[in-house]
Amino acid sequence: MVFRSEYADVQALDTPIHEAVLGEAARFGDTVALVDGTNGTTLTYAQLDGFHRRVAAALAESGLRKGDVLALHSPNTIAYPAVFYGATRAGASVTTVHPLATAEEFAKQLSDSGARWIVTVSPLLEAARRAAGLAGGVEEIFVCDRAEGHRSIQDMAGSTAPEPRIAFEPGEDVAALPYSSGTTGAPKGVMLTHRSIATNLEQLSPLVPSGPGDRILAVLPFFHIYGLTALMNAPLRSGATVVVLPRFDLVDFLSVIEKQRITGLFVAPPIVLALAKHPVVDQYDLSSLAYIVSSAAPLDAALASACAERLGLPVRQAYGMTELSPATHVVPLSAGNPPPGSVGKLLPSTEMRIVSLDEPGRDADAGTVGEVLIRGPQVMKGYLGRPEATADMIDADGWVHTGDIGRVDADGWLFVVDRVKELIKYKGYQVAPAELEALLLGHEHLADAAVIGVYDEDGNEVPKAYLVRRPSPAAEALTARDVMAYVAERVAPYKKVRRAEFIDAVPRAASGKILRRELRDREKGTTA
Repeated sequence: MVFRSEYADVQALDTPIHEAVLGEAARFGDTVALVDGTNGTTLTYAQLDGFHRRVAAALAESGLRKGDVLALHSPNTIAYPAVFYGATRAGASVTTVHPLATAEEFAKQLSDSGARWIVTVSPLLEAARRAAGLAGGVEEIFVCDRAEGHRSIQDMAGSTAPEPRIAFEPGEDVAALPYSSGTTGAPKGVMLTHRSIATNLEQLSPLVPSGPGDRILAVLPFFHIYGLTALMNAPLRSGATVVVLPRFDLVDFLSVIEKQRITGLFVAPPIVLALAKHPVVDQYDLSSLAYIVSSAAPLDAALASACAERLGLPVRQAYGMTELSPATHVVPLSAGNPPPGSVGKLLPSTEMRIVSLDEPGRDADAGTVGEVLIRGPQVMKGYLGRPEATADMIDADGWVHTGDIGRVDADGWLFVVDRVKELIKYKGYQVAPAELEALLLGHEHLADAAVIGVYDEDGNEVPKAYLVRRPSPAAEALTARDVMAYVAERVAPYKKVRRAEFIDAVPRAASGKILRRELRDREKGTTA
């Protein structure tokens, strides 16, 4: 069965992303577009529009041409949007780089993407230089702040070079080239066209509206497609104000919400967990908040409810993936009483199938779980230089095989259960790590948890939990046996956690996703 959106279709937006976002900048004029949450520096819409155009002119004067790739290697700053839109206006594709990437990881991305230009910040300059040396082919490294021997993006605001006039093919030209997280394989460049990203903004607009007066806190990284869309492209397109933080620190985060009177948060589940359970939250005035949207990883319904009750506001979910620009589902902000745990309803112009896990070519029976397949105008162009991987991901009929397991209820709400490749098969039974993790997060003495499949002495795959204690004497007394007993009392016998280990922190991507690959590597090192 093909599920179709209940919302009216939207027209594909054949507009370059810088025009799709900043085309109305003149209308917003002196409205503040960006605020540096660390020092209060601001940029108005008029200033941002002029700044990005001057960056485009300076980059073109430096030799950047249509089709080139620019690597943007920076934490969140108020200069980030000007660099991104300036580069796309000059005709470049922007490959966004994790600020904490090692020089070797960065070099691989430079080589794979063919990036010839780098924009970074002075604290990360050494890694950028080393990466450029390892990769070769880099023409120039710019900095957003100041560093001897490197031209600054700030100085580009005074460029007198002519603004480049580029003929775009929005459906073909790649605007953004983020790299997949690598949690289930080697990172791959995801080719997102101007049309796919811009159209996804159109699809999101009726369900998550914003405008002048809205104040959005950007703490999730812009380099990740979730942050790029929800915290940069979407609010700046609507005239909202984006308050930027370079990293997540709970006290700083809460302080900025209070001081800047933030109205909307787009976060990942670990932040929802902190808002729901951490005692320091009560010390801050968060009354300006109107809503929270969580995405990037599964959010337990009970945790969402606890956060919503504590703060007195709705906690919504959304769903998507980098390869889908990224959004396909969202719980509308206007939804009165959505079912707990749902990641939302299909965005306009989006289709979905739920296919059998045992027979992938057959649709799953109504109401049962299966792999989620998506089709729509937000689908990526493909993986850069990897036609076989693209064909594995997108079938001949245009369906993206997400690798996520979900079910749809009678009213069209999607519930995502887990990842296909992350399922644990215990003696033929399928065990979803996310279900066990949600249960473990309900334990009063646990701050975080992750579950993977490991093999016992008999060769059976069994669930193993990696656990992080809360800072308290009672938590310090907690044993692995205690935790396993706690789970055993609450799940079917085949779902029991059969091994447990305490660790300092669960490895997570900046988006909040658990890096299970790192836990598997840790396990291999333990058993080697």
